[in-house]
Amino acid sequence: MGSILTPEQVLELVPQRPPFRFIDELVELDDNHAVGRYTFKMDESFYEGHFPGRPVTPGVILLETMCQTGIVALGLYLLAQEVGLDELVKYTTLFTDSEVEFSGLVLPGETVTVRAEPVFWRRRKLRAKVEMTSTQGTIVASGVVSGMGVKLD
Repeated sequence: MGSILTPEQVLELVPQRPPFRFIDELVELDDNHAVGRYTFKMDESFYEGHFPGRPVTPGVILLETMCQTGIVALGLYLLAQEVGLDELVKYTTLFTDSEVEFSGLVLPGETVTVRAEPVFWRRRKLRAKVEMTSTQGTIVASGVVSGMGVKLD
């Protein structure tokens, strides 16, 4: 397949918005992979009550971060090639399943990088292998996530 959207265009199409968008930039994006980056701000609302005094980023937020790059952004890119840009706006991408292992902490102020590779893409369903690394390059989470493109009509 050929590229019809730039990483910047795909990022604009991601429906999540601050404070619930966990992609600052899409570093790389093509048919075979996506790389997204996000810096967890010191004042994110969830830190206040998640281990007060020694906050860590909740696993559910790390999962959401991986899905936004590995399912939503990559899914939009692949779907645009299948249905075209005019039809793409009629779809949203929904998370459906995950099998993820957490192996480290992400602290306030850290930047994470999410790498995703499609395991399969068919009938608007995407399963992707994802890996999240911390600022230090340590793997903090990895696994497989799934989602699907749903027409909004």
